[in-house]
Amino acid sequence: MSDEPQTSLPTTKVARAARFAKTGFNVGTNYIKHYAKKAVGAESTTENLHAANAAELYGTLSEMKGSVLKVAQMLAMEKNMLPTAYAEQFAKAQYSTPPLSGPLVVKAFRDAFGKSPFQLFDEFEPEARQAASIGQVHWARKEGKTLAVKVQYPGVADSIKSDIRLVKPIALRVMGLNEAQVRPYLEEVETRLLEETDYKLELRRGQEIAAKCQELKYLEFPAYYPELSTGRILTMDWLPGLHLKEFLATNPSQEVRNQIGQALWDFYQFQFNTLHQLHADPHPGNFLMRDDNGGTLGVLDFGCVKDVPQDVYQLFTALLAPETFADEARLAALLTQADVLRATDAPALRALYLRTLQVSLELVGRPFRQAIFDFGDPAYMAALYALGDDLMADPELRKQREPRGSAHFIYLNRTYVGLFALLTELGASVRTQ
Repeated sequence: MSDEPQTSLPTTKVARAARFAKTGFNVGTNYIKHYAKKAVGAESTTENLHAANAAELYGTLSEMKGSVLKVAQMLAMEKNMLPTAYAEQFAKAQYSTPPLSGPLVVKAFRDAFGKSPFQLFDEFEPEARQAASIGQVHWARKEGKTLAVKVQYPGVADSIKSDIRLVKPIALRVMGLNEAQVRPYLEEVETRLLEETDYKLELRRGQEIAAKCQELKYLEFPAYYPELSTGRILTMDWLPGLHLKEFLATNPSQEVRNQIGQALWDFYQFQFNTLHQLHADPHPGNFLMRDDNGGTLGVLDFGCVKDVPQDVYQLFTALLAPETFADEARLAALLTQADVLRATDAPALRALYLRTLQVSLELVGRPFRQAIFDFGDPAYMAALYALGDDLMADPELRKQREPRGSAHFIYLNRTYVGLFALLTELGASVRTQ
């Protein structure tokens, strides 16, 4: 897969299904080559096989954009779920994918405004500065303001449901599940993905959340421009700053990293505890960092926002409370409320779930039980990933294939694991209480 601009997208069900099939064929060919080499004594490691397959799969996802590439982003954050080669390939989705060509960009503007971008803006760069899963970002200028213009890939919204229908039977077969068992979870993911394609919704949420967070220190949000935005094109200020890896390459001081980490932590705690809403896409591509004012954090992309119902908020908070771990009856009652434990469970299964959740919740909730938590010690995230490995390898848990728990927890868990991973990579020590 090259980084040359794309001149077309596979947007129809048939085209996208055919692209999946082609990938499956190529991955199968990689396995044949791997075992053929081993049969004649040639060197071919499992790592080489994973690397070839990961490159093939990422190439397909990059071409197809949309929901399947968004899943790659989520998997890249959950590093313990993937062999290293896949994690490294899918991590590319956090920053860039092959951009669309100029003519497709111009067509998107003509369809939306009846004008080309060169007529709408004083200056407009037809080559994307950044390209990601749902859309790509162009630099522009109008009336002295430097702007970021996000253009959605054609056909993304229409492709999401068909993509899930393509992936679902494979996932069900691999996991040994039936559709009724996973329906609430798939519906939750599908709803969030569809919301991300609605740029009018993203504009409204971005404006509302930024206005409510004005009192928080060292945070910066872009202003949005409704008159230059539609459901598929979004115009906002171009914020200064660097993405995480670029920022760390400048060797910022510990004080600067701590201040940015504190701003990040306070932003998420304020959203969760006060707004009952979460910017639920905390991957590095959605934040810009700089050392102005001792450390400033720019927040981008409110496409994925999780509204947290009051009962879910109370349940999630109670499960992480210190007193829960000392009271097994309280934990069991909360897990029953969360649909993890059920009245029909055999005693041995109930004990297994209780034991597993006690260990998991103690680890996940550890930062909340210390006045200051040092995410600069990578041992904590290593322990989280190791726990994931252990749970996936546990023979008794592997027998329990039926998913359990509130579907709301999918994005809550994703948000906090992503937040912890960001703070660990930043190497920040933060006041958590």
